[in-house]
Amino acid sequence: MRITVFGATGGTGVQLVLQALDAGHEVTAVVRDPGRLAVSHERLEVITADVTDAESLVPTLEGREAALSGLGSPHNKGAGIASKGTRAILRALEQAGVSRYIAVSAAPVGPAPEGEGPLYRKVMLPLVRRAFRDVYADLAVMEEEIFASAAEWTVVRPPRLTDAPRTERYRRTLGGAVSGGHHIPRSDLAHAMLAMLGDAATVKQVVGVAI
Repeated sequence: MRITVFGATGGTGVQLVLQALDAGHEVTAVVRDPGRLAVSHERLEVITADVTDAESLVPTLEGREAALSGLGSPHNKGAGIASKGTRAILRALEQAGVSRYIAVSAAPVGPAPEGEGPLYRKVMLPLVRRAFRDVYADLAVMEEEIFASAAEWTVVRPPRLTDAPRTERYRRTLGGAVSGGHHIPRSDLAHAMLAMLGDAATVKQVVGVAI
């Protein structure tokens, strides 16, 4: 499959690029600074573009079959990039005639899953939401943009991301976050997203993934 990866120099984005290449996909990596992507492959095309400029993104999507995004800021200071970038990506997808789109959000954007205890619901989750309120507000706006779009979208809501090795033992829940799942390696998140490319059950769904 010919796919485009946005946010390709981030922790999740790099994993998407590497694992997509390993799986035999042809990958277009959209970056702001190509020097930050230390990956070279005959099936990899690296394009420098402004992810908030829809017109500059159209060429990165033409002839592709799907797009995946790891856009987002881990800090409040960088909040805004997920919603602004996604708004431009969605316009570019429509112009390029690409429908399949998978984007990373975060578990705290949605409600706590059924089965979580009072410590998580009343203490841990509120603390995390306060600490990263701008990040989650940005992701919430991003999600609304995606939900209102004509794309065949999937919004993936992982919990805390780590740099642990890939396990492929993660759990998946359609419609919300995974109960009792409070972390996942970025490598497993990328693996799950790539697996969703051909999974019709995840189209127009929020999907929780966690260890």
